[in-house]
Amino acid sequence: MTKFLHSSKFPSFYLSKPISYRRYLSYQEVARNERKESVLFLEHSPSLTGGVSAKAENLLVTEESLAGMGVELIRIQRGGDFTAHEPGQIVGYPHIDLKKREIRLGDYLQKMTYSIRNAVLEIWNLELVENRDAPGLYLADSPEKKMVSIGVFAKSYFTSFGFALNGVNDLSTFRLINPCGISASNMVSLSGLGKVRDWEREKLRFAGAFLFHLDGLLG
Repeated sequence: MTKFLHSSKFPSFYLSKPISYRRYLSYQEVARNERKESVLFLEHSPSLTGGVSAKAENLLVTEESLAGMGVELIRIQRGGDFTAHEPGQIVGYPHIDLKKREIRLGDYLQKMTYSIRNAVLEIWNLELVENRDAPGLYLADSPEKKMVSIGVFAKSYFTSFGFALNGVNDLSTFRLINPCGISASNMVSLSGLGKVRDWEREKLRFAGAFLFHLDGLLG
């Protein structure tokens, strides 16, 4: 089931069942070719993605062993190193026409990050901060602990990819890599912090809060 979420500026949807990463890759190519703006919220089946800066030493298992575990490994064009996806995350993919909105990629990334931070604060009363030396969002009171992975890509002034927030996932897939070059032991989730009460309701509230802030910032 796909749930439509109200947004004044672009169609937004929450997909209720995990999808493969490769299926998303096909979608974002079509969206770019058609210049069709949207925001998707979803979960992925277990997978590892390697961005343009991915280092071989940060993959801790062989590609052959991943296949036996049922974990996909996909090389992609977004920024960053290796990261993991697994059911229980909130993955957000804004597809934004930067040319139409007259916004630079760096400014868009700042606005998206701001929207994530504010939505997390509103829904779970949890403050996240940026790390000048590493992408993503970290706990304000333990800045070595990472909760949100961020990586975006723009081609023809049209964005894809986005962010992954650790919600009720068990983080096991992260132990197959050094995520973005850090130890998997530094990855944290909302459930691990005892923040989750009603996940199905909270993830939809988060999506709504994120869209509210992003709508306002994109103008």
